[in-house]
Amino acid sequence: MNFLAHIYLSFGDKEISIGNFIADNIRGNKYQHLPPNIQKGILLHRAIDTFTDSHATPKISSKRLHANYSHYSRVIVDMYYDHFLAKNWAEYSDVPLEVYVDNFYTLLQDNYEILPSGVQRMLSIMQSENWLYNYANMDGMANVLNGMNRRTKNRSRMNLAIVDLQEHYAEFEAEFTAFFKELIIFSKEKFDSL
Repeated sequence: MNFLAHIYLSFGDKEISIGNFIADNIRGNKYQHLPPNIQKGILLHRAIDTFTDSHATPKISSKRLHANYSHYSRVIVDMYYDHFLAKNWAEYSDVPLEVYVDNFYTLLQDNYEILPSGVQRMLSIMQSENWLYNYANMDGMANVLNGMNRRTKNRSRMNLAIVDLQEHYAEFEAEFTAFFKELIIFSKEKFDSL
């Protein structure tokens, strides 16, 4: 899963959502200096990733892309799934998406000093381009995929994945919807056990 899903699957806990958001920038156990709930968020993120990577449904989505994008297909599926979460946000939250993401950006700014340097560098771009909110529309998705392609020095060709999303939109959305129901249950159980 990508950024928006990890934040959402923190179930409103601010520190856990920070940890869940920054986890990809933390290696091994180099998080033990952080507050306990941020540590729990990092562990929750890792559990969500393990569950997602081993689940059959995201594998089906990824297989549809594999011929064109090889190992980048999993990353693309994560972004597609965030698109469907953002697009259908009202089905998952009573807080409007724009308010939700603005609150999260404020939370990150308020805790800027504890964010890993890579997250600090990314945050201004993420916020100015409003990635989390713009996942909901196709132009926003195209921009994010273009940015990811640039980060790979154009090796991934992820910029072309917007076409695959459009061509197989119904299949990807159905897969996301079925999978996300299971992921919410798993994540809530994991959250409660941390």
